[in-house]
Amino acid sequence: MKISELRDGMRKVDVEGIISEIPEPRTVTLRTGQQARVADCILQDASGTVKLSLWDDDIDKVQVGSRVRIENGYTNSFRGELRLNVGRYGRLITLE
Repeated sequence: MKISELRDGMRKVDVEGIISEIPEPRTVTLRTGQQARVADCILQDASGTVKLSLWDDDIDKVQVGSRVRIENGYTNSFRGELRLNVGRYGRLITLE
């Protein structure tokens, strides 16, 4: 699937691209009271770009220029912006 084909509310998304930007991870407090790190990276392919939300250990697996595949991800809209998420049942695979 191409990034340009992604729409809000999609499930079982498989997409490949290159990480073009990784902001400094921020720490958030979860509903459970635990702390987690999250970074909203930019994933791009020939068709476009999308924000990719990475959590905790997944952040450390990638760097700018990493080619990755998201398997069984999902999309949602947050503050009016489309986002791609790995989620609990998805996988982030680095293809280097």
